[in-house]
Amino acid sequence: MAGLPLPEEFAERARDILSGRVEPVPARDAATVVVLRGGRRGPEVYLLRRKATMAFAAGAYVFPGGSVDPRDTDQAVAWAGPSPKEWGEVFGAEERGARGLVCAAVRETFEESGVLLAGPGPGSVVADTTGDEWEADRLALIDRSLSFADFLARRGLVLRSDLLKPWAHWITPEIEPRRFDTRFFVAVLPEGQRTRDVGGEADQVTWKRPVAALDLARRKEIFLMPPTHRTLTELSAFDTVEDVLAAPREIVTILPRAVEIDGQMRLLTS
Repeated sequence: MAGLPLPEEFAERARDILSGRVEPVPARDAATVVVLRGGRRGPEVYLLRRKATMAFAAGAYVFPGGSVDPRDTDQAVAWAGPSPKEWGEVFGAEERGARGLVCAAVRETFEESGVLLAGPGPGSVVADTTGDEWEADRLALIDRSLSFADFLARRGLVLRSDLLKPWAHWITPEIEPRRFDTRFFVAVLPEGQRTRDVGGEADQVTWKRPVAALDLARRKEIFLMPPTHRTLTELSAFDTVEDVLAAPREIVTILPRAVEIDGQMRLLTS
């Protein structure tokens, strides 16, 4: 039978939404970045396990990412690489919205992994983001006392949008009480930088080959949401990080939908 069976609480909400008794919650713009590195047996991805107390995707293994901060659309963000207009054409977004998505991608990756896709100029990248001053800035970004534009300006850095590759576009199903309109990117861990367990929304971080993560999910040792599972499945087809970056991508919006099949509500992702 097609699709994923829905728990009863979601099944009832799905019926209410399909019948028009309940209006879906609007989806918030968000960005997710698959951070890659070359491994002995092929590409590896950086995954975080969200704390069990989180309101969304509790306990799931996910890529770094989060909602767009309204300040992410600030024109003052120093920029190098494809322009917001070009990113908007790729993702089907207005220029201002595209600027916010790319800034959120870089900001959230730094907040959740310590990896910063920025440098002193268009041909350079920060070599090390460890140390007390970097950590203070990371925490200030998280509590929103520091904007991303001000963070870059204070350190004399420019965002490197050319270090990102567009990968996918997923929208949370209408049956969810918290919804996100998420653009997926991939990026390579910059030379000299390293991820670290930075805490916050995650209680565990790990590097895994895509096929290994999928195997753990198959054995129910870890939980993957459909977008993460699909992305890992796609990445498992590549032998090197360079192959991932060279792969052509057509960004197609995926909005999983609830349908009733033989009296059971199921979620279809295609």
